[in-house]
Amino acid sequence: MKNYLNFIGGEFVATDKTFENRAPVDNRVIGQVHEAGKAEVDAAVKAARAALKGEWGRMSVNRRVELLYAVADEINRRFDDFLAAEMADTGKPKSLASHIDIPRGAANFKVFADIVKNVPTESFEMTTPDGGTALSYALRSPVGVIGVVCPWNLPLLLMTWKVGPALACGNTVIVKPSEETPATATLLGEVMKAVGIPDGVYNVVHGFGPNSAGAFLTQHPDVDAITFTGETRTGEAIMAAAAQGVRPVSFELGGKNAGIVFADADFDKAVAGITRSAFENCGQVCLGTERVYVQRPIFDKFVQALKAKAEALKIGPSEEPGVGLGPLISREHQQKVLGYYQKAKDAGATVVTGGGVPEMPAVLAEGYWVQPTIWTGLPETASVVREEIFGPCCHISPFDTIDEAIALANDTDYGLATTVWTQDLSTAHRMGREINVGLCWINSWFLRDLRTAFGGSKASGIGREGGVHSLEFYTELRNVMVKL
Repeated sequence: MKNYLNFIGGEFVATDKTFENRAPVDNRVIGQVHEAGKAEVDAAVKAARAALKGEWGRMSVNRRVELLYAVADEINRRFDDFLAAEMADTGKPKSLASHIDIPRGAANFKVFADIVKNVPTESFEMTTPDGGTALSYALRSPVGVIGVVCPWNLPLLLMTWKVGPALACGNTVIVKPSEETPATATLLGEVMKAVGIPDGVYNVVHGFGPNSAGAFLTQHPDVDAITFTGETRTGEAIMAAAAQGVRPVSFELGGKNAGIVFADADFDKAVAGITRSAFENCGQVCLGTERVYVQRPIFDKFVQALKAKAEALKIGPSEEPGVGLGPLISREHQQKVLGYYQKAKDAGATVVTGGGVPEMPAVLAEGYWVQPTIWTGLPETASVVREEIFGPCCHISPFDTIDEAIALANDTDYGLATTVWTQDLSTAHRMGREINVGLCWINSWFLRDLRTAFGGSKASGIGREGGVHSLEFYTELRNVMVKL
């Protein structure tokens, strides 16, 4: 049994109010999380504000870079600790967490440290009205105290995706991890302390959203900017809070992403790619594919091939060899996903495979398991085709022409990502231009160059992060004009 304390001003802080942290694989209580109230959030904001005026605010870029490299190295040194914490919180397979979550979580600090160290700013020389000369140049300064509200599906990776550039740019942060996944954000406090990050630069407050740490943080008038990854409805609430004081926000929100497979695609690679995009991390990936459109000549063959792949996925606990699918994050989320499974049946879907809860050994029977599920036969108006489910499922429909594929992909309130499978370069480039998303993968999925822009359009988000694009949110550009 672990105690997850708040981390405020360089110290771990207990509170009288706690809540349970349960293991998704078997519903066991594995920890007690200390919930932050208004007093703790206020203390964290004050500590973050003080750090901006102290050693951290005076620190050179080179020294900041050294410290962030040390953070990454310490995460890697304690790799097994972070891996165990992430697997316990999420139940995801060890093969996934060890190859994506922890390595990328550490790498985010080095990537953004390098970007900040090397990014240029612009300067211009001009002739003044009196015939003289003036020189203008730009300076980047930190925004200030950043509220970082994190999701539970990739807790360390997506948290450091925000904390890394925020700290690299000289800001201080207050992290509110998901109540479902408190472990790695807390553990990172130990790392910050160990490598010498000044007190107050990195803070963690645990709790929920409304009437808890999330609301207290996003409504706090001394928080200068807010970055959030999660569902669109929560983003709307945070945006309303940020409007008080006209504070900037960066949001990566929900998606109902399309996967499009043309008849000329490399069939085996397309099946393998859609298997990953639909079912990896038990479908709990904002970039995942829940709508699949397959060109008619290969439609039936593709459905059967994807069915075979889904049924071959081994479901089980994190440490078990060969496991490809873990549990969902919580009982509440399991009931939500199963609710959509029932809606699909009620709407008359053909259930190709899955649609329920798998039989598990007695020791795991109380875990939050669902079957990987494939449907066909529903209209585009069906709720399981329109609404984000965030589970290991997809609906497959046929299409005939490229124009139809583009129209189907764009027929959604969301605009986060798509994956397209074709060997025709003209088709690939047209899809990249005309599908209204922030990320378009051609013959791949989840392939990321961290220097590139990341974010969604429409109801899928506001702003772009990644590479120099992160600096647009985490710094203020100041113009200095010098008349010579």
